Amino acid sequence: MSQADDTKIPVLVCGALGKMGQEVVRTITSSTDMELVAAIDTSAEFQGNDIGLVIGLDALDIAITSDLEGSLCVTSQKYRNSTKLNSPVLIDFTHPSVVYEHTRAAIAYGVHPVIGTTGLEPSQIKELIEFSYKASIGGAIIPNFSVGVILLQKAAAMAAKFYDHVELIESHHNFKADAPSGTCIKTAELIEESKSSFNNRLVDETESIKGSRGGLRSSGLRLHSVRLPGIVANQEVVFGASGETYTLSHNTIDRSAYMPGVKLAVKEVRELPGLIYGLEQLL
Repeated sequence: MSQADDTKIPVLVCGALGKMGQEVVRTITSSTDMELVAAIDTSAEFQGNDIGLVIGLDALDIAITSDLEGSLCVTSQKYRNSTKLNSPVLIDFTHPSVVYEHTRAAIAYGVHPVIGTTGLEPSQIKELIEFSYKASIGGAIIPNFSVGVILLQKAAAMAAKFYDHVELIESHHNFKADAPSGTCIKTAELIEESKSSFNNRLVDETESIKGSRGGLRSSGLRLHSVRLPGIVANQEVVFGASGETYTLSHNTIDRSAYMPGVKLAVKEVRELPGLIYGLEQLL
């Protein structure tokens, strides 16, 4: 770890060698008000290597490690007398199977979590929010860091007041582990705030191949997931009524689109009394 810099926000990146993690590392190292203090990744072949050299930057004097808890402990001790101006933040882009434990560990060590990994169960989110408020540690669980997606979600929630039939389609690269995406689930939740029931059946449907009609929520909303190489992220919300369809669509063509949202979250979470869910709460 580098020497403490009281003028910059110390940031740990978990999942540092993933596509999003690498983009985050580049963003932090080019920032004037953030400092990379740890690069955590489980890739065995790169343990101990300088994260900068591995991802094509100059040497950063930050060795890649798989020891998240050790990194949190060292950072917590190093910045134990920090003010909100330089209290440490963990950015996590890893895997649904470990993100709950990562978030809970960060809170326990007094490090503010910014979670971009999706796949947390609603009960887990609830537990983490309660734990963060007890610990007085601000943080954020953010299914999507794109401002454009937030605008789509707000438009979808408004349109849902006028349509009874709507389906959601999300497309991602074929390395994404969870389906449907957290963004799609969040969009469905916002739509459901307008009414409790959609897509009343007019015929008895049968599926010759199970899942053909997508995932069914209790509200009647149908969520469809596509996984293909060449895609970063795309979401469509399709409303239907007699004589018309209304489609909202957002397409992410490069992961750099997420970085303004990541930077905003890093700066804002340190002022929060606990975890929040969704980037819209910071805008």
